[in-house]
Amino acid sequence: MLARCGTGLGTVGLAGVLAEAGDAPRVVDPLAVKAPHFPAKAKHVVHLFMNGGPSHVDTFDPKPLLDKYHGKPIPSGNLRTERKTGAAMRSPFAFQKYGRSGIEVSELFARTAAHIDDICVVRSVHADVPNHEPSLLLMNCGEARQPRPSLGSWVTYGLGSESRNLPGFVVMCPGGYPIVTTQNWRSAFLPGVHQGTYIDSQHTRVEQLVAHIRNADLGPDRQREQLDLVAALNDKHLRDRAGDPQLEARIRTFELAFRMQSEAADVFDLTRETKKVREMYGETVHGRQLLIARRLIERGVRVVQLWSGAGQPWDNHDNISASHKALAGQWDRPIAAFLSDLKQRGLFDETLVQWGGEFGRTPVAELPALNGRDHNHYGFTCWFAGGGVKGGTVVGATDEFGFAAVENKVHVHDLHATMLHLLGFDHEKLTFRYAGRDFRLTDVHGRVVKEMIA
Repeated sequence: MLARCGTGLGTVGLAGVLAEAGDAPRVVDPLAVKAPHFPAKAKHVVHLFMNGGPSHVDTFDPKPLLDKYHGKPIPSGNLRTERKTGAAMRSPFAFQKYGRSGIEVSELFARTAAHIDDICVVRSVHADVPNHEPSLLLMNCGEARQPRPSLGSWVTYGLGSESRNLPGFVVMCPGGYPIVTTQNWRSAFLPGVHQGTYIDSQHTRVEQLVAHIRNADLGPDRQREQLDLVAALNDKHLRDRAGDPQLEARIRTFELAFRMQSEAADVFDLTRETKKVREMYGETVHGRQLLIARRLIERGVRVVQLWSGAGQPWDNHDNISASHKALAGQWDRPIAAFLSDLKQRGLFDETLVQWGGEFGRTPVAELPALNGRDHNHYGFTCWFAGGGVKGGTVVGATDEFGFAAVENKVHVHDLHATMLHLLGFDHEKLTFRYAGRDFRLTDVHGRVVKEMIA
């Protein structure tokens, strides 16, 4: 009866806790490792989120015509934008060809460009609207308006996690939350165990990174006794509340928090890395974030999402030359080090790395000055590496000025379908029944972009 109540998930969390103590029959752990629909290279996802919207025409999508028309109206006219925009604005950054593939990359990401032959640059991504909130939710959850599970939640739902002592889905954002806060990594109607675990990565001490990681009053043996008592009480409480996702998530969290005390102290302690490795990444916030990300996936964490910072740092409506240079300077060296490190440790082929924002920026300047760019959802760039991606490849194109995707257009739904494919899933079959409907990450949309796949 309990197996049927609440879509069969009502007692999963508690059963996992009690099974370890030998007080209940074993029930399948929702984070147990599961096989995908078909064999795939990618086993982990690391999402480098440049929240706020980086300019594609200043990073990975050069547009020489902007030099010719700088300060002048573009012949095709301006598409409708969120704010008033005017004349064309050339990029203040130089582009150069890199690698055997000869893909052009801005000087902003010169170190990352050293890996361009292992990167697939998708220049024709497009979203639905030029607003941060819905575009963030679309990129993260596949739906701009209604509460839907995030990509990380779908991945752990489909694959489980190889780590027993760490969350399957970890989110790091230094200094606080991005726009729309925890909705970006929510589990929505999926079991709460699949939601992302947030860490304020501006800190360096594990006690600050993970709240309440240490118990100042009880040792491990007493904590175990306490958890057993709490589990028994929760068992009684849950009998009348089968299928309550909040209670289920809370029960799982108690046990995970206990196990994390020793594991987290190790994984977030970067002094355990050699000085050479730490120097390769750089002693910066994003250097630490990416080094921690590598340590997390080494220990079986399935999805790691790294944000630029609280709010929307890349939202540079003015002074883009200084702002983008500073932001890219924080990321370029750590990204290059991360990709090199993955290759050296044999993790590159099984780790799908994504870089990008919720949208791009306009090739025309935002009025009144000629030094900033507005939001642009009509066409922008994301890039991917590792995990079965076809490196040294450019997919799609924007128009000659970089305003809109015109060749091999790739919607965000298509990106999600392709990412799930690289992880071994048919995006139309990875579903969860809720409110009488079989939901999926791509809703009723999405196609696999075969040009991205090796």
